[in-house]
Amino acid sequence: MHKKRWITGLVASPFLIFFIQQGGIWLFMLVVAAAELGLWEYYRIMRGEDEKIVSGLPVIGFCSVVLVLYAAYRNAPDLMAIALAFNLLACALLVILKFGTAPNMIKSLAKQVLGVTYIPFFLAFLILIRNSTDGIVWVYFLLVIVFAGDISALYVGSAIGRHKLSPAVSPGKTIEGSLGGLAANLVVGCLVKLFFLPALNWPQTVLFCILIGAAGQVGDLFESVLKRSSQVKDSGGLLPGHGGILDRIDALLFAAPIAYLFKIHIF
Repeated sequence: MHKKRWITGLVASPFLIFFIQQGGIWLFMLVVAAAELGLWEYYRIMRGEDEKIVSGLPVIGFCSVVLVLYAAYRNAPDLMAIALAFNLLACALLVILKFGTAPNMIKSLAKQVLGVTYIPFFLAFLILIRNSTDGIVWVYFLLVIVFAGDISALYVGSAIGRHKLSPAVSPGKTIEGSLGGLAANLVVGCLVKLFFLPALNWPQTVLFCILIGAAGQVGDLFESVLKRSSQVKDSGGLLPGHGGILDRIDALLFAAPIAYLFKIHIF
């Protein structure tokens, strides 16, 4: 499993670096692809044993992915919110037209709106960060903190983990692994600040690293809640050793809005 994770990561890294460096339409296409695949996996997870998301709602969701991310590509956060509003309006119209023909309309509507907010809207902050001043460095800043915490939590938890972090949600995660992940978040983040972002002040950088790490772990656990509620082990099998796209970006989804907040409004 670990070998497959490293091979997949090493193979994917040059492509990820290329898209980040290029930015613009290239990064937009990458994020759209990741969001569409992630949303498809989300619908698979959220499909209960005895029910499906009502036909038509996922299609609206897939279209909304492009609208939300295009608004981010245009560097227009206000249009991102409007895209979410139009997604809900379109879903509401469909619910009205189909009401009475499907008993689970409201549940399906809730699942759809959650998915569009959870995946493309949160991922859009990655594009906003890349489009801002020093955006390339900040994207790497965010990614290395998240990935370092993820890797450290896995290996520290495997080596010395004894106390369960949240057994009802993810029995394999431990408090020791969580603390190891936060330590890696802090160390790697401070190194990036020292060499590439020296103008940042230390107290805010430390807080940033810890909050990014904590948000990443919450994002990981939240996806585990979704999977456990539907008795699904992985969101997909596209990435050997990692599972699906959603399994790979779950931490990043929750960390990206916090990174944007710090970069634009706090630092």
